Amino acid sequence: MPAAMQRTCLPACLAACLSMSVMMPTACGEDLPVVTGVDAQPLGVQVQRVMEALEYLGDPLGAETRARLINALVADDEADAVRGVQQVLDPLCLVGVQINPESRVKVMAGPAARTLLEHGMRTFLVKVENAAGTTAALNATSPNAGRLAGSPSSEIRDRWLELRMFDDRPLSATLSGLGLEYRIIQLGSRDAGTRSAVLAFDVGQGTQDLGFRNDVVLTFTCEPSTEVTFRIADERGEPAMASFLVRDPRGRVYPSPAKRLAPDFAFHPQVYRYDGETMHLPAGTYTIETARGPEYLRQRREVVIGAEPMEFAFRLERWIDPAALGWWSGDHHIHAAGCAHYADPTQGVHAEDMFRHIQGEDLKVGANLTWGPCFDYQKQFFTGAVADVSTYPYLLRYDIEVSGFGSHQSGHLCLLRLREQMYPGGTSKDHWPTLGLNTLRWAQKQGAVCGPAHSGFGLAIRDEQIPSYEVPRFNSIGANEYIMSVTHMVPGPAGEPVPAVDFMSTVDTPAAWELNVWYHTLNCGYRTRISGETDFPCIYGDRVGMGRSYVKLDGELDYDAWCEGISRGRAYVSDGRSHVIDFTVDDVEVGTGDSEVSLAAPTSVRMTAQVAALLDAQRDPDLIVRRRNDSGTGLPAWHLELARLGDSRRVAVEAIVNGYPVARQEIEADGSLREVTFEVDIERSSWVALRILHSSHTNPVFVLVGDRPIRASRRSAQWCLESVDQCWPQKQRFYDDDEMQDAIDAYEHARQAYRRILGECEAD
Repeated sequence: MPAAMQRTCLPACLAACLSMSVMMPTACGEDLPVVTGVDAQPLGVQVQRVMEALEYLGDPLGAETRARLINALVADDEADAVRGVQQVLDPLCLVGVQINPESRVKVMAGPAARTLLEHGMRTFLVKVENAAGTTAALNATSPNAGRLAGSPSSEIRDRWLELRMFDDRPLSATLSGLGLEYRIIQLGSRDAGTRSAVLAFDVGQGTQDLGFRNDVVLTFTCEPSTEVTFRIADERGEPAMASFLVRDPRGRVYPSPAKRLAPDFAFHPQVYRYDGETMHLPAGTYTIETARGPEYLRQRREVVIGAEPMEFAFRLERWIDPAALGWWSGDHHIHAAGCAHYADPTQGVHAEDMFRHIQGEDLKVGANLTWGPCFDYQKQFFTGAVADVSTYPYLLRYDIEVSGFGSHQSGHLCLLRLREQMYPGGTSKDHWPTLGLNTLRWAQKQGAVCGPAHSGFGLAIRDEQIPSYEVPRFNSIGANEYIMSVTHMVPGPAGEPVPAVDFMSTVDTPAAWELNVWYHTLNCGYRTRISGETDFPCIYGDRVGMGRSYVKLDGELDYDAWCEGISRGRAYVSDGRSHVIDFTVDDVEVGTGDSEVSLAAPTSVRMTAQVAALLDAQRDPDLIVRRRNDSGTGLPAWHLELARLGDSRRVAVEAIVNGYPVARQEIEADGSLREVTFEVDIERSSWVALRILHSSHTNPVFVLVGDRPIRASRRSAQWCLESVDQCWPQKQRFYDDDEMQDAIDAYEHARQAYRRILGECEAD
């Protein structure tokens, strides 16, 4: 790597963004003074954060601008690099701010085009020359911003401006102290036409320069907006909800994220609209991408907006409909108010708002989980039943994630189908058990369906092989305590023994981490099922339903029955881009009865399923998912693109026996539903399943030979035993004194169980 590139610390993914087609704005003001004597490396890091912030705000730099900026940053000469950055970014600056060594602030007009949008927001840069090295916040004010109740009409007329400095991540809330940096200011207009505003800046009380030099008068052209109505019909011609991603030729997103209120999210590029709802856009040309979850085809349309109200019709098209075959999609792990994007737990969205997102992604079931930061606020919405806002066949229900309280440090728990939401002994979250097994005992007693959330956290493995015999660290909040609790039976609603854990969550963390621990415990004879989740928006904020469970129901959709299907394993998990429907082994359908096939002696079994997948004909080199992930691929942890075979459009369907693929068939990922059949040999009691690795996975069918329990692998039993010993010192310190003996006994029970299983295994 060239020394200049090392100095600026630019990530490789930055260059991949150069394909975005955005035009440079037209300059209309004065040039700003060139700042010298600045180190290029910290400036490069700060500029990189500005670029990321602009992307987040839906107003990205364009390909030409980015290319020029990168060329400037990698210049061999430091002075040339600093000068080059200013040549690229100064034309985007609305104002320049100079802070002298005494922290006095002086402001001058910049060259950026002074164009605003009626009922919308525009984003500009602010150039800051910081001779004082201050790390205070840069404040912007205007007498033209806001409206005062009871003000005379002339004053109200003068308060037309909306103004805000963007000081959120990835930027810092304060100045960095660098001699030169760039900040972001956002301006919106109540009106159309020509408007003037006074903009003033300071870095604290008394920092304003003398003689009105800390403010500047700017005149803006405020473009009028046009009301656009969306007419949306599903494949049957019925009114529908869909997602819309609207961009102008500069790549700006509409409506501006800065102007969005729930149910539209500021951290989404898309918005959701129902048939007949509207959006305001200025006259011009736009690209509109329409979608409705992964089971629908994405549509792209170029439109021209004029000055008069307009209406556009959209007819949605499916490529597959699992619900028509009896398989109902759901995401058991989503959040609304109190989510990671809102510091105030009363902010964000509530049931009626989140319900729009569920409909817009054609997600049939959504479990809105109350958790730590919002527990005391959101507990008022729990009813133990489907929320009233639900409209069949879309169901929303409040349940609980043990996160931010209780046993969460040993692994978060999703508690579904609760009848009571409050653990006995208090009215809040502060008295819950610190041993997750005790929480599971309480939940299972009332008939809940329970399992660990985001299972892979703490279970990372280096080789990414499945199964792997590397013992993970068990040091995080995934299926960590699960290695112990899976060995326990607890009293059910009628006092009958039931498994403490019903399911493991999958799809939102890397497949190898999740499947590895699941495969090992299945090999020991435990019958935990899997369920798909997104953990929206904490892991993935792109949309709800990025991880899904598809549950087979014999009758109409019902939340309780859907959860029961998760518990019984009458389900498969998927990213929605591939489907493994009606998995059957010797005429026993997964999740029916005990999911058991009985053999008198070793023989072969016949595995069948209806399988479909949809990939673009060619790999998309610009496919970028904005939310973080731990898979190192630039994609979500599960994504059908990861299953693509080379540059083809084919993926592999694998037959799994005791964790290992024993047969495979390649299919064309063209959206067609086709039958796959495998004949596999079964030598001893085993579990079997089908998967398209990194995209979809069935629950297991248990094949018992001579009525013997599944004891598939000594190595798996040994791995589980060592994992209990690895988990205990990681979690011991989190258990309260009054639960310590419970914890000691629970872990010892697990050790004895795995030792017994180890002695019963017949194969390595």
